[in-house]
Amino acid sequence: MSDYIGQFVRAAAGRDKGNILCVVGMDNKTGRLLLADGKRRKIAHPKAKKLGHVTLLTGSQKRFDHPVAHSLQQGEPVSDRALRRALAAFKEGSTLG
Repeated sequence: MSDYIGQFVRAAAGRDKGNILCVVGMDNKTGRLLLADGKRRKIAHPKAKKLGHVTLLTGSQKRFDHPVAHSLQQGEPVSDRALRRALAAFKEGSTLG
């Protein structure tokens, strides 16, 4: 499993279906992504989801350069407020049809 930290995903299953979240970590033991949006799901208590239950919105072809994504990839702490702003910038700058 490759490293998905710092990428944006859309929940494809569960009660948060359709919501856009950021991958803030990975649980290598269970193979789940740890997701947060800074509002309903804080970084301190991320939602664990299987990779099959999310749709990747960013990846190797579509990159979203934002300081929050870079900080997460480097393992630096990120605030919920900064994460909310990054998600808002992502939503504003992309067409999520």
